[in-house]
Amino acid sequence: MNYNKFRIKPGTQVNLAKRDSADKSAVPAGKAERLAWLAELAPRIDALQDLLYAERRHKVLVVLQGMDTAGKDGTIRHVFSAVDPLGVRAVSFRAPVGEELEHDFLWRVHRQVPRLGEIVIFNRSHYEDVLIVRVHKWIDMDECKRRYEYINGFERTLAENGMTILKFFLHISQDEQRQRLQERIDAPNKHWKFNPGDLQERKHWDEYMQAYEDALEATSTDCAPWYIVPSDSKSTRNLIVSSILIEHLEALKMQYPRPAEDYAGIVVA
Repeated sequence: MNYNKFRIKPGTQVNLAKRDSADKSAVPAGKAERLAWLAELAPRIDALQDLLYAERRHKVLVVLQGMDTAGKDGTIRHVFSAVDPLGVRAVSFRAPVGEELEHDFLWRVHRQVPRLGEIVIFNRSHYEDVLIVRVHKWIDMDECKRRYEYINGFERTLAENGMTILKFFLHISQDEQRQRLQERIDAPNKHWKFNPGDLQERKHWDEYMQAYEDALEATSTDCAPWYIVPSDSKSTRNLIVSSILIEHLEALKMQYPRPAEDYAGIVVA
């Protein structure tokens, strides 16, 4: 199935209000069908990750961004449910502290990028430094534009050094976020997920949408494309991310390394 409709071509204007966060046109209509398909994709991702780790010629960076409750944790949990944790690492970037504040905003990010044979998932990322800081006016627009340029240069350097970069904006509606936040409040076993500060950030919804639109437009490149993934449906979100990931992993045409010698005829006593 073709998922290019979700990819932001360089130079394309982004209007999130015109992007249906509940769009299921690229996946089966029924949830049971989507879950069954997702179950079929999980071992394929596992097999491709095993190849990636064994061959150690490529490295893959997956960036997940989205409003609070968009499902960054859930995407990691479900898309990578079957993989060997030996070759996959998730990194979450919070507000910089200590030594991080003494360097440029990309310093701590560069230290976490994948090594050969590794998939690294950024659960939030360097893009926080052109989103929340802009919404709260901790940086001005001129600095924000400079940071877009720094990010593009940083990602281009990674890509030129053999890294596959996939960036997913998990797009949910304001009403869907309201329901998910209310679930966290109402369900005792979800209280740990709730942060009262999320309610304050929700008041800036329109400013966040503008910040995301500008960032997606400025930083979706041929070497590091953005995908806007409709995420009101969790199974739809997981299926689209899984399918795009598989497509790019298969494009690497990986092979298991050949043994240093012929093992034919060896019998273990």
